[in-house]
Amino acid sequence: MGKGFFKVPVAVNEPVKTYAPGSPEREAVIAEYSKMYRSQVDVPLYINGKYVTTKNTKTMSPPHDHQHLVGTYHLADKSHVEDAIATALEARKAWAQMPWEHRAGIFLKAAELIAGPYRAKINAATMIAQSKTIHQAEIDSACELIDFLRFNVQFMTEIYHDQPESTSDAWNRVEYRPLEGFTYAVTPFNFTAIAGNLPSCMALMGNVVIWKPSNHQIYSAKVIMDVFEEAGVPAGVINVVFGDPAMITDTIMASPDFSGLHYTGSTSVFQNLWKKIGNNITNYKTYPRIVGETGGKDFIVAHKTADARQVATAIVRGAFEFQGQKCSAASRGYIAKSIWSDVKKYVIEDLKTVKMGSPEDMDNFVTAVIHEASFDKLAGYIDQAKKDKNATIIAGGNYDKSKGYFIEPTVIETTDPKYPTMYTELFGPVMTVYVYDDKVFSETLKLVDTTSEYALTGAIMATDRYAIDEATKALQNSAGNFYINDKPTGAVVGQQPFGGARASGTNDKAGSLQNLLRWISPRLVKETFVTPTDYRYPFLG
Repeated sequence: MGKGFFKVPVAVNEPVKTYAPGSPEREAVIAEYSKMYRSQVDVPLYINGKYVTTKNTKTMSPPHDHQHLVGTYHLADKSHVEDAIATALEARKAWAQMPWEHRAGIFLKAAELIAGPYRAKINAATMIAQSKTIHQAEIDSACELIDFLRFNVQFMTEIYHDQPESTSDAWNRVEYRPLEGFTYAVTPFNFTAIAGNLPSCMALMGNVVIWKPSNHQIYSAKVIMDVFEEAGVPAGVINVVFGDPAMITDTIMASPDFSGLHYTGSTSVFQNLWKKIGNNITNYKTYPRIVGETGGKDFIVAHKTADARQVATAIVRGAFEFQGQKCSAASRGYIAKSIWSDVKKYVIEDLKTVKMGSPEDMDNFVTAVIHEASFDKLAGYIDQAKKDKNATIIAGGNYDKSKGYFIEPTVIETTDPKYPTMYTELFGPVMTVYVYDDKVFSETLKLVDTTSEYALTGAIMATDRYAIDEATKALQNSAGNFYINDKPTGAVVGQQPFGGARASGTNDKAGSLQNLLRWISPRLVKETFVTPTDYRYPFLG
């Protein structure tokens, strides 16, 4: 609730380690991966600072080796969720009153724990649980989570520093209170950093949290909670429950003390959560804050003046890093006819060198998709493209789930700009390209804008500045994060605040001051020094 009385360490982005052959960090993460992979962990619920086991458990397996067990996690029933709510509300009495600098100190310590003693462990956990290569794990679970924790402290102090004008006879000040009640964080499988940021940024602002991670990210979520516990997050401030998402959500949203939802995941689930909140709106003590980052059908538009080699690299990196399972991943391309043959040649050449397999082998660029349902969905679209006359698979197209859920990086060329994979979110390593005539660039931009319900990320590649300017204006509402001559992925905390609109979410920009403003309820306090004693104003005579 305090003001910006103290200077805090200036936030800087955590450097990305190379993990080059022979480097100390490479050896450390290989050793940690091997140790964790060959042992099993038990992950209880975490309520009121205590680990709670249940008789109902599920197993955890790596997507790249789905028969191998790395642990079990415990499922909550309704009573556990109710306990978490009661615990959070009790913890709020002290946490909401804690001076801001002490809350900041906890999460700054968490950042340093991840940067140091926990770095290899959290990266290895993300490699195992989510099948990320070491580079993708490093930029996510280490660097981005560290950046979130550090920059959120800086953003918090900037918010507290913002105070209204006062006069000689009245002192005006704003208290930045946490929301009344408790908040709910629902996090996805694909980014360990998001899983850590959503509950922690709300807690930083003085809120108490019930956190439900994705069932496919629990392995690395356990490491996050270990870090938060060691950093000193008090009991009851962040409570973690796993299990049936409908039961957990219904129990939470039935409480009159529910005050906010911080969500990242699918669009359909987010829309259903919004409906539940709306249906319960008369039951709540306060209007809940709703923040969501959801799906994307992200694009690359290449003008005739674009460099073909650069476009090909943007496609391969943008579409196929982490198997296309980033909400920002490129999944539809609009390439000018005059450069397509070169772009196509370079993409095919690059993909011939791409290796696929377990992230433990650091020669692999691509690993497995997250689970069997995702695999089956992607395989179905690939098989359909093989049959359709208006689609041609020019690279990839093979898949195998005998050991892991492996889908080859696949590029579909279509003659139909409204082909299903041009507008359907697949969330996998499938990129569809439509080749347009150089003369219809302006019309193609309209096509880009109207084809998808989403508006998360997109890119224009060109050397003609007039074309860049035209695209920037025409696609103003098509992407919350818009990239010029770059792939549409890789937002960095503090540099490219992330989020989109339309069906992609509320665009509250994770990694920015704007997001933290959603988790506070300001109170204006006016103190008058000489209080009037006569109601009459001068105009009364």
